[in-house]
Amino acid sequence: MNDTEGTTTHHVIPLPRRADGTADGGAGCLLDEGTGIEAQPGTACVAQWLRATVGAATGLPLPPHDVSCTSRILLRIAPETGRELGPEGYRLVIGDGLVTLEGGGEAGLFWGAQTLRQLLGPDAFRRAPLAPDLRAWPLPALRIDDAPRFAWRGTMLDVARHFTPKDGVLRWIDLLAAHKLNVLHLHLTDDQGWRIEIARHPELTRTGSWRERTKLGHRASPLWDERPYGGHYTQDDIREIVAYAAQRHITVVPEIDIPGHSQAAIAAYPELGNTDVIDTTSLKVWDTWGVNPNVLAPTDNTLRFYEEVLEEVLELFPSPFVHIGGDECPKDQWKASATAQARIAELGLDGEDGLQSWFIRHFDRWLADRGRRLIGWDEILEGGLARGAAVASWRGYAGGVAAARAGHDVVMCPEQQVYLDHRQHPGPDEPVPLGFVRTLEDVYRFEPLPPQLTDSEAAHVLGTQANVWTEVMESQQRIDYQVFPRLAAFAEVAWSQLPAPKDRDYQEFTRRMTVHYRRLDALGVAYRPPTGPLPWQKRPGLLGRPIEGAPPNV
Repeated sequence: MNDTEGTTTHHVIPLPRRADGTADGGAGCLLDEGTGIEAQPGTACVAQWLRATVGAATGLPLPPHDVSCTSRILLRIAPETGRELGPEGYRLVIGDGLVTLEGGGEAGLFWGAQTLRQLLGPDAFRRAPLAPDLRAWPLPALRIDDAPRFAWRGTMLDVARHFTPKDGVLRWIDLLAAHKLNVLHLHLTDDQGWRIEIARHPELTRTGSWRERTKLGHRASPLWDERPYGGHYTQDDIREIVAYAAQRHITVVPEIDIPGHSQAAIAAYPELGNTDVIDTTSLKVWDTWGVNPNVLAPTDNTLRFYEEVLEEVLELFPSPFVHIGGDECPKDQWKASATAQARIAELGLDGEDGLQSWFIRHFDRWLADRGRRLIGWDEILEGGLARGAAVASWRGYAGGVAAARAGHDVVMCPEQQVYLDHRQHPGPDEPVPLGFVRTLEDVYRFEPLPPQLTDSEAAHVLGTQANVWTEVMESQQRIDYQVFPRLAAFAEVAWSQLPAPKDRDYQEFTRRMTVHYRRLDALGVAYRPPTGPLPWQKRPGLLGRPIEGAPPNV
């Protein structure tokens, strides 16, 4: 039975391209202490992941297969599967005593292993077996042929506003992998904190990673936490994060904000700011939210400083793309700066917008010379954009449409649909009534591909990304609540070959979600329950207090 044409008989999320009963109508397979793994060339890492993850949850040793084994899991890379389904595609066949998992490449094999884990049941997502004496795990007779719709299936995690320590990032990577998402965009710098160690410029973390206090909430009359707040990743932390993600076929894309959202860097190195307009030595790491007027000065010193930053970033992150922000850059200081106006005149630029474009073009060329590609928020289109740059379209669809029509690659992440820091319900009990109301069904009906694009223009849409900004999410618990279960719906949109939004079977998706909630429970995810807020959110106190005076839509 084709899953896109009828009712599914499994609970796999995201929805596979095709799932059928096995051709011979035989029995399924029982995994037990007699089950071994036959790992053919190129599959050792997936076999290791199965033993470490599924083995830990089930209590099964899953040794290398030999004649003493009574059943087996066969892992192989199959060129014919790659030709049919692509390098991230896989085929999973469960029959009598045999599980055959083949991938078009190692990534496809790994995504197939994630599906196999789901078919074993929610308890396969735990870190240790619930019943040590349970040694039999049934799998249904099933054949799945599957491959992703988009190559870029990402989430952006903002670690600048509120810091997620390294262990939390590793946990986040595992959650992305469980949903077959393959890009982690780390927002590492902003006005409120610089989170990555740069050896040549130690004040970026010594000074720039700490703010004196933190604004609680989003409204104009907030509460304040008067304690110093900060944290950063050492370069070894970053190496570990990148390696951990790579083992799970996830690319980590770093973001270093240029030329706006830079007060933390200016607080650490005042010469980076517009010193002929304000006294930059008085600036501190910003302790509030919003769009900051303090932006980088368009000087050769600033360019060289950020080149030195990016030299270290490139050594740490092998990602083909480097994100340089480029958004929300007020131009008032440049208008008042004699230095900035002299640079505009010297280069014959079209005003301050041209000056921002000059910043972006400089680093586009600089990255291209080193074999990398620049990506930035859709404001980088203003004033013109270098040919090789890609655009993350966040202010709706328009930026992505314009970029694709101009021949630029695009990642669709419109605020109105996939900003998962926005609230999931309009009710007054929501802990952070921020932004647009976007329910689970709203996210499920999101369509990343703008219908007005031609086929050749649509080919520039690399994929889609859900963004998680953390101004008002100060803990792992809060992030979990805001993001889940909507990330499961987003993952299905990014992976699966779904019908048009109006034709999507949301009720069938929610049927599969009844099991997926139990997987999230097993993973320890503090998601928003589908029936309403958790009891703790009705109690007074810092975590549960709704923000007063929030309008229906911010």
